[in-house]
Amino acid sequence: MYTVGELLRQWRHRRRLSQLDLAIAADVSARHVSLVETGKSNPSPDMILRLADQLEVPLRERNRLLLAAGFAPRYTERPLGGDALSAAWGAVERVLRAHEPYPALVIDRRWNIVMTNRALGPFLADVAPDLLRPPINMLRLGLDPRGLAPRIVNLAEMRVVLRARIARQLATAPDPELAALYEELLAPGSEDAGRAVESEVVIPMIFNFGGRELRLFSTTTTFGTPMDITLDEVAIESYYPEDEESADYFRSLAGA
Repeated sequence: MYTVGELLRQWRHRRRLSQLDLAIAADVSARHVSLVETGKSNPSPDMILRLADQLEVPLRERNRLLLAAGFAPRYTERPLGGDALSAAWGAVERVLRAHEPYPALVIDRRWNIVMTNRALGPFLADVAPDLLRPPINMLRLGLDPRGLAPRIVNLAEMRVVLRARIARQLATAPDPELAALYEELLAPGSEDAGRAVESEVVIPMIFNFGGRELRLFSTTTTFGTPMDITLDEVAIESYYPEDEESADYFRSLAGA
């Protein structure tokens, strides 16, 4: 088991900061940061969270830091659909409904789908039943040959984009299960050699439905200042049509 100082040092290295960089950001002395990391000084809960804030440590890992120092966890983890988070749940539902007739969904830190709007339904019509058993994983759904992969025209480009995004996520907040999923579905292969995309922002996801190409791009929305682990780890993925033909397709589905 790691000490709180060792864990803080790991996070500092992960963020590529020197002790002086962290000390300046947290408004403490570099000597104090050194003493904390080496275990020669026992930090208070407030100091731990102060350093964690500058290191952008996820809430789940901040609890781990506190426990390593012998303190009680500070952040709770409650189900999104429970009474305690009913206001947040209601807000998310409204966002999803307001985005119709275009698809939108909520994913957790491991890309499991927590909630969707009705516009996602047509995309799942021909997906293998076992891929739709909860928890439905968005990465597996999109990249498995029995899922949406055969319908994605530019699948190779999407793999490159997703690989970069998951790699950044793992660098920010390591997770063994997500890392295993990355290795299973996104580990670079010979077909990816030398492949790159110029910009993730403008690369559309192109679907083929009944001979018609639908071009979509996505945005990601997160909670700004969550104090609950669940809210800290969920994101809303919203998809928009890139052209009028794609927009007409979704509007026609909604009308039907």
